[in-house]
Amino acid sequence: MKKFLSLCALCILSVSLYAQSIVVTSGSLDPLKGEKVLKFECTYEEMLVGKMTEAEYIAKKVDDYNKKEAGRGEKWRENWFADRQNRYEPKFIELFNKNMQDAGIVAGDEGANYVFVMNTDFTEPGWNVGVARQNASVDLNIKVREIATGNQIASIKIRNASANNFWGNDFDSGYRLQESYGKAGREFAKYLIKKGKIDK
Repeated sequence: MKKFLSLCALCILSVSLYAQSIVVTSGSLDPLKGEKVLKFECTYEEMLVGKMTEAEYIAKKVDDYNKKEAGRGEKWRENWFADRQNRYEPKFIELFNKNMQDAGIVAGDEGANYVFVMNTDFTEPGWNVGVARQNASVDLNIKVREIATGNQIASIKIRNASANNFWGNDFDSGYRLQESYGKAGREFAKYLIKKGKIDK
Protein backbone atom coordinates (compact mmCIF):
# COMPACT_ATOMS: atom_id res chain seq x y z
CA MET A 1 0.00 0.00 0.00
CA LYS A 2 2.84 2.38 0.86
CA LYS A 3 4.47 1.65 -2.49
CA PHE A 4 1.21 2.38 -4.29
CA LEU A 5 0.77 5.70 -2.45
CA SER A 6 4.37 6.61 -3.21
CA LEU A 7 3.74 5.91 -6.90
CA CYS A 8 0.63 8.10 -6.85
CA ALA A 9 2.56 10.89 -5.17
CA LEU A 10 5.28 10.61 -7.80
CA CYS A 11 2.70 10.85 -10.58
CA ILE A 12 1.14 13.94 -9.02
CA LEU A 13 4.57 15.50 -8.61
CA SER A 14 5.39 14.79 -12.23
CA VAL A 15 2.23 16.56 -13.34
CA SER A 16 3.00 19.60 -11.18
CA LEU A 17 6.58 19.83 -12.42
CA TYR A 18 5.56 19.73 -16.06
CA ALA A 19 2.21 21.50 -15.88
CA GLN A 20 0.91 23.51 -18.79
CA SER A 21 1.99 27.13 -18.79
CA ILE A 22 0.68 30.14 -20.72
CA VAL A 23 2.78 33.29 -21.02
CA VAL A 24 2.46 36.51 -23.00
CA THR A 25 6.02 36.89 -24.30
CA SER A 26 5.60 40.25 -26.02
CA GLY A 27 3.05 42.97 -26.59
CA SER A 28 -0.30 43.27 -24.86
CA LEU A 29 -3.73 41.67 -25.10
CA ASP A 30 -5.48 44.83 -23.89
CA PRO A 31 -6.82 45.65 -27.40
CA LEU A 32 -8.93 42.48 -27.17
CA LYS A 33 -11.14 43.96 -24.46
CA GLY A 34 -14.68 44.16 -25.77
CA GLU A 35 -14.08 41.78 -28.68
CA LYS A 36 -16.78 39.12 -29.09
CA VAL A 37 -15.34 37.08 -31.99
CA LEU A 38 -11.76 35.83 -32.17
CA LYS A 39 -10.41 34.19 -35.30
CA PHE A 40 -7.93 31.29 -35.15
CA GLU A 41 -5.57 30.04 -37.86
CA CYS A 42 -3.36 26.98 -37.30
CA THR A 43 0.07 26.32 -38.76
CA TYR A 44 2.71 23.65 -38.17
CA GLU A 45 5.86 25.31 -39.50
CA GLU A 46 9.26 23.92 -38.44
CA MET A 47 7.56 21.64 -35.93
CA LEU A 48 9.66 19.24 -33.93
CA VAL A 49 8.29 15.81 -33.04
CA GLY A 50 10.01 14.35 -30.01
CA LYS A 51 13.71 14.67 -30.73
CA MET A 52 13.28 14.78 -34.52
CA THR A 53 12.17 17.19 -37.18
CA GLU A 54 8.71 16.42 -38.46
CA ALA A 55 10.14 15.18 -41.77
CA GLU A 56 12.49 12.79 -39.98
CA TYR A 57 9.70 11.52 -37.75
CA ILE A 58 7.34 10.91 -40.67
CA ALA A 59 10.01 9.10 -42.69
CA LYS A 60 10.79 6.81 -39.75
CA LYS A 61 7.16 6.01 -38.99
CA VAL A 62 6.30 5.34 -42.63
CA ASP A 63 9.28 3.01 -42.96
CA ASP A 64 8.49 1.20 -39.70
CA TYR A 65 4.83 0.66 -40.60
CA ASN A 66 5.58 -0.43 -44.17
CA LYS A 67 7.94 -3.08 -42.85
CA LYS A 68 5.04 -4.51 -40.85
CA GLU A 69 2.48 -4.25 -43.64
CA ALA A 70 2.81 -2.91 -47.19
CA GLY A 71 1.00 0.41 -47.61
CA ARG A 72 0.37 0.88 -43.91
CA GLY A 73 2.99 3.63 -43.72
CA GLU A 74 1.32 5.70 -46.43
CA LYS A 75 -2.03 5.36 -44.68
CA TRP A 76 -0.44 6.49 -41.41
CA ARG A 77 1.09 9.54 -43.14
CA GLU A 78 -2.29 10.46 -44.62
CA ASN A 79 -3.88 10.32 -41.17
CA TRP A 80 -1.00 12.28 -39.63
CA PHE A 81 -1.88 15.32 -41.71
CA ALA A 82 -5.67 14.78 -41.84
CA ASP A 83 -5.92 14.67 -38.04
CA ARG A 84 -4.99 18.34 -37.86
CA GLN A 85 -8.21 19.59 -39.46
CA ASN A 86 -10.35 16.62 -38.48
CA ARG A 87 -9.40 16.26 -34.82
CA TYR A 88 -6.85 18.65 -33.30
CA GLU A 89 -8.08 22.04 -34.45
CA PRO A 90 -11.81 21.29 -33.93
CA LYS A 91 -11.10 20.01 -30.41
CA PHE A 92 -9.17 23.16 -29.52
CA ILE A 93 -11.99 25.38 -30.81
CA GLU A 94 -14.70 23.23 -29.19
CA LEU A 95 -13.28 23.52 -25.69
CA PHE A 96 -12.20 27.14 -26.17
CA ASN A 97 -15.79 28.06 -27.08
CA LYS A 98 -17.26 25.95 -24.30
CA ASN A 99 -15.21 27.80 -21.70
CA MET A 100 -15.90 31.18 -23.29
CA GLN A 101 -19.69 30.81 -23.24
CA ASP A 102 -20.23 32.83 -20.07
CA ALA A 103 -18.06 35.62 -21.47
CA GLY A 104 -20.16 35.78 -24.64
CA ILE A 105 -17.09 35.25 -26.84
CA VAL A 106 -16.69 32.73 -29.65
CA ALA A 107 -13.97 31.57 -32.00
CA GLY A 108 -15.05 32.32 -35.57
CA ASP A 109 -14.41 34.31 -38.73
CA GLU A 110 -17.38 36.65 -39.24
CA GLY A 111 -17.04 39.84 -37.24
CA ALA A 112 -13.52 39.11 -36.00
CA ASN A 113 -11.09 42.03 -35.78
CA TYR A 114 -8.14 39.97 -34.53
CA VAL A 115 -6.63 36.69 -35.66
CA PHE A 116 -4.68 34.26 -33.47
CA VAL A 117 -2.11 32.56 -35.70
CA MET A 118 -1.32 29.44 -33.71
CA ASN A 119 1.79 27.48 -34.71
CA THR A 120 2.54 24.10 -33.18
CA ASP A 121 6.25 24.30 -32.38
CA PHE A 122 6.59 20.91 -30.71
CA THR A 123 4.62 17.67 -30.60
CA GLU A 124 5.14 14.73 -28.28
CA PRO A 125 2.81 11.97 -29.60
CA GLY A 126 3.34 9.93 -26.44
CA TRP A 127 2.73 6.20 -26.26
CA ASN A 128 0.67 3.67 -24.36
CA VAL A 129 1.57 -0.02 -24.19
CA GLY A 130 -0.81 -0.86 -21.38
CA VAL A 131 1.68 -1.38 -18.57
CA ALA A 132 3.58 1.84 -19.30
CA ARG A 133 2.84 5.11 -21.04
CA GLN A 134 4.01 8.60 -21.85
CA ASN A 135 1.48 11.41 -22.22
CA ALA A 136 1.14 13.31 -25.44
CA SER A 137 1.73 17.07 -25.32
CA VAL A 138 2.07 20.08 -27.61
CA ASP A 139 3.80 23.45 -27.43
CA LEU A 140 2.05 26.31 -29.20
CA ASN A 141 3.26 29.75 -30.27
CA ILE A 142 0.47 32.27 -30.94
CA LYS A 143 0.85 35.55 -32.81
CA VAL A 144 -2.10 37.91 -32.30
CA ARG A 145 -2.63 40.24 -35.24
CA GLU A 146 -5.12 42.95 -36.11
CA ILE A 147 -6.83 41.75 -39.28
CA ALA A 148 -7.33 45.19 -40.85
CA THR A 149 -3.70 46.28 -40.57
CA GLY A 150 -1.76 43.05 -40.15
CA ASN A 151 -0.04 44.57 -37.11
CA GLN A 152 0.99 42.11 -34.41
CA ILE A 153 -0.21 43.15 -30.97
CA ALA A 154 1.09 40.23 -28.92
CA SER A 155 2.88 36.91 -28.85
CA ILE A 156 1.84 34.05 -26.54
CA LYS A 157 3.43 30.73 -25.70
CA ILE A 158 1.50 27.70 -24.46
CA ARG A 159 3.86 25.03 -23.18
CA ASN A 160 3.23 21.36 -22.36
CA ALA A 161 -0.48 21.24 -23.14
CA SER A 162 -1.27 17.67 -22.12
CA ALA A 163 -4.44 15.88 -21.07
CA ASN A 164 -2.43 14.07 -18.35
CA ASN A 165 -4.52 10.93 -18.62
CA PHE A 166 -2.39 8.39 -16.78
CA TRP A 167 -5.03 5.66 -16.56
CA GLY A 168 -6.89 5.90 -19.87
CA ASN A 169 -7.14 3.47 -22.74
CA ASP A 170 -5.76 6.03 -25.21
CA PHE A 171 -3.67 3.72 -27.37
CA ASP A 172 -4.16 5.89 -30.47
CA SER A 173 -1.69 8.78 -30.78
CA GLY A 174 -4.27 10.82 -32.70
CA TYR A 175 -6.65 10.62 -29.76
CA ARG A 176 -3.92 11.53 -27.27
CA LEU A 177 -2.96 14.60 -29.30
CA GLN A 178 -6.60 15.55 -29.83
CA GLU A 179 -7.09 15.67 -26.08
CA SER A 180 -3.90 17.72 -25.68
CA TYR A 181 -5.21 20.35 -28.10
CA GLY A 182 -8.52 20.29 -26.24
CA LYS A 183 -6.69 20.94 -22.97
CA ALA A 184 -4.84 23.85 -24.62
CA GLY A 185 -8.11 25.39 -25.82
CA ARG A 186 -9.80 25.01 -22.45
CA GLU A 187 -6.91 26.43 -20.43
CA PHE A 188 -6.30 29.27 -22.88
CA ALA A 189 -9.92 30.40 -22.54
CA LYS A 190 -9.66 30.26 -18.77
CA TYR A 191 -6.39 32.21 -18.90
CA LEU A 192 -7.92 35.02 -20.96
CA ILE A 193 -10.83 35.34 -18.55
CA LYS A 194 -8.88 34.92 -15.33
CA LYS A 195 -6.19 37.40 -16.30
CA GLY A 196 -8.81 39.95 -17.32
CA LYS A 197 -7.51 40.06 -20.86
CA ILE A 198 -11.05 40.27 -22.21
CA ASP A 199 -14.36 41.58 -20.91
CA LYS A 200 -16.45 39.00 -19.12
